[in-house]
Parts: sequence; C-alpha cells; structure tokens
Amino acid sequence: MKKLSNNIFKVGISLLLGGAILYWMYRDFDFKSVEHVLLHEMNWTWMLLSFPFGILAQMFRGWRWKQTLEPVGEHPRTGVSINSIFLSYAVSLVIPRVGEFARCGVLKRYDGVSFSKALGTVVTERAIDSLLVLLITFLTFICQIKVFNTFFAETGTSIDGIFHRFTPTGWLVTIICGLVALASIYLLIRKLSIYNKVKSTFNGIWQGVISLKNVRNVPLFIFYTLAIWGSYFLHFYLTFFCFEGTSHLGMACAMVTFIVGSIAVVVPTPNGAGPWHFAVKTMLILYGVAETEALNFVLIVHTVQTLLVALLGVYSWMALSFTKTRQ
Repeated sequence: MKKLSNNIFKVGISLLLGGAILYWMYRDFDFKSVEHVLLHEMNWTWMLLSFPFGILAQMFRGWRWKQTLEPVGEHPRTGVSINSIFLSYAVSLVIPRVGEFARCGVLKRYDGVSFSKALGTVVTERAIDSLLVLLITFLTFICQIKVFNTFFAETGTSIDGIFHRFTPTGWLVTIICGLVALASIYLLIRKLSIYNKVKSTFNGIWQGVISLKNVRNVPLFIFYTLAIWGSYFLHFYLTFFCFEGTSHLGMACAMVTFIVGSIAVVVPTPNGAGPWHFAVKTMLILYGVAETEALNFVLIVHTVQTLLVALLGVYSWMALSFTKTRQ
C-alpha cells in the first residue's frame, strides 16, 4: 500500500509540474487562434513527412536493443523488440520513466528474456545516448557561437540582457525544472542501488551493461545509434516548414532547439510536456520568432507528435495481443 501511495504521489507531482508550467505559459493565450492556424495557415504536408522519421527512430531503437541483447545470450524476436519500444513510449505518456521497465517486461513475457539482463542493456543504451547527446550539444553550441555573437551585435542585446528579460516566474520555472531533474537522477540511482542488493539481479544487470563490448557488429551498432538520433532530429526539423514563422530558420537553429528540448525532457513529465514547451519556445524567441508563433509551434508540434506516440502504442498493444508466447 505504501509503495502504491508513493507511486501515485510521484505521478501526481509529475502531472502537476507539467500542468503548472503549461498553465503559466498559456494563461493569457488565445486558443481560438490555434484552430485558425491548424485549418488555414499550417502546411500539413511537412507534418505528415515528419511522421516516418518518428516511427523509424523507435524502430531503430528496437533493432539496436535486439543487437545489444545477443552478447548476453538473449535472442528476442525482432517484431517483439520493436513493439516493446512502441509500447514503452506510450506507457511513459501516462507514467513517466516506467516505459523502460515495461519494455523489459514485454520481452520477458513473450520471449522469455531475463528481465535483469534486459534492464542492464537499457542502462547501457541510455549511457551511450547520453554521451552522444552531450557530444552533439558541445559541437552544436561551439559551431553556433558566431551566430549568437552576430545576433547580439545586430540587436544590441547581450547575455545579461536576455537574462534580465526573464520574469521571476520564468526563473522559478527554470530552477524548479533543474531541481526536479536532479532529484529524479538521485532517486533512480537510489532505486538501482537497492535493486542491486539482490545478487542474481545485480549480475544480470552487470552482464547487460558490459554486453556492449561483445557486440558482434560494432559499425552496425554505431549506425543504429546515429540513425536513432538522426531520425529524431528530422522528425522535429521538418515541422519547422509547417509554419511561416519558423520555415525560414536554418538547420543550425533546429539543431540548437532540438538539443535544448532533448535536455529539457530529462524532467519527468509525460513526454516532456511543460519543460519541453518552455525550453523550445525560449530558443525560438532567441532566434527571432514572435512569442505567439513560438507558442503555437510548441503546442501543435508536441500535441501531434504525442498523438503519434499514442497511436504507435495502441498498434503495438494490438500486435502483441496476436503474438504467441515463445516457449
């Protein structure tokens, strides 16, 4: 009962945080304008063209996970691996971060894969992805220093000026998001440390973590990793062309905005709702997009892409319902 209460409390805090940020951002927003944008101003062709990349990103993750599991003696079916990824993202829309455990449970149920080994490979994947994001972040901001300097010179603004434009509420939102992200990391480490007290489970997780060194086809693993993030980026970048206010922005702007948004989703809210909106909107305004257009962009893009994740989750649930358990 205590564990259930704690889980309900965490989910409630997550929903409250995301909802509070969204309320603060859209408290004076005219939502009727969104209908006009959707029906008369938005170019849906580009949005539809972005969908395959959103699907491919998750499929590449499923293929890579299957490859990572092979060195620890686990060989799940490709279809089950991909559907487990689809389902994990959809489940995380309801309860943030639980999707990582859900996809391990799917493989255990349908293909008899060791839960602890699967969880270990998930830890490995997350570590690799985090390192790649940090590397891309560093390179992107190094390459964009001249752009920021030019922006400041032409507009007569400065870093201090931008900071002064932050309202007290804006600073409060930023600080709260940072603290929640740190608290989430701490709780995850604490949970894993308690989980690892069981020796057999610890061994399974450790085997999953070190499985990377025994991956047979390292170039293929690297390709999958780059393809995952390349697909995520294109899934986001193509949406720039859906709106007049962002269609003129270049790929460099999209990369900076994408990185900042990727970091913001560390805060455990459903699909990053709230922190992602705040981070992406702030970067778009920095690149000269009007605040109303930036608010329309983050609201529509996040909502549509979240619906796609939900639909993939429904598809995977139906597909798994017709999948036979492997003996």
